[in-house]
Amino acid sequence: MNQSAIREYIAQTLVGVDIIDASGGTFFFFDPEHKFPFATITTSDEYDQASNLNRPGVFRLNIGVTKQTFQSVFGTAADREWDFTALDQLMPHPVYAPQYWLCVLNPGPVTFETVKGLLAQAYQRAVDRRNRRNANDTDE
Repeated sequence: MNQSAIREYIAQTLVGVDIIDASGGTFFFFDPEHKFPFATITTSDEYDQASNLNRPGVFRLNIGVTKQTFQSVFGTAADREWDFTALDQLMPHPVYAPQYWLCVLNPGPVTFETVKGLLAQAYQRAVDRRNRRNANDTDE
């Protein structure tokens, strides 16, 4: 999968997503205020150098999931040493793993099948967060 195909998949599959390109990355929001993306694509080492994204054609897809999902994917392995430069391998995010973000560099077709479910969950969390915020706004 390339960045364009992932972007297209998200745009066509997840209703109401805003896609913003900024700061060398792509941010996927279900939040009209664009405060909390549920997924991002990063293409540079500007904010962290762990993945060596300056290699030609390399990008990192980042997804924010629930604590339960994060633990079910990685278990206690989240604490092990990871090669954050490895391609097509689901792994904890090098910086945001404590907030239950995971990532994959240049996901292949098989890995992307797993990623689809993770993206759906991250999207649903964003939808639920927005619905709760809207409900709280109408209660006031």
